[in-house]
Amino acid sequence: MTDAAHGSLFADLPAPGAEEDFRPLFANGAVRIERIVSHHHASPPGFWHEQADDEWVLLVRGAAVLAFDDGHEQALTPGDWVLLPAGCKHRVARTEASTIWLAVHARSADTASTVI
Repeated sequence: MTDAAHGSLFADLPAPGAEEDFRPLFANGAVRIERIVSHHHASPPGFWHEQADDEWVLLVRGAAVLAFDDGHEQALTPGDWVLLPAGCKHRVARTEASTIWLAVHARSADTASTVI
């Protein structure tokens, strides 16, 4: 018998609530993967995420707009992804109902990241 784990990003989706839902899917010392479900959520006015780790985010379902501290906004639709390097100030400007994200957090390496 194998020790492989499996699941579905669409299993046990939460009902709309006051906060986004974060569900850990995998973690070890260097990488953390989570599913995020948003229902018309946005970061509070004036709040900026500025994380110590690199984050790669895939929009699986719905739609969202990320805003950056330089004034740039990035619209995301299903299949779009964005790489947020450690220290990149960003916020969620808006999301549609039932938006599903897949986020991969990785410790920032001493060398430059490579996007293939």
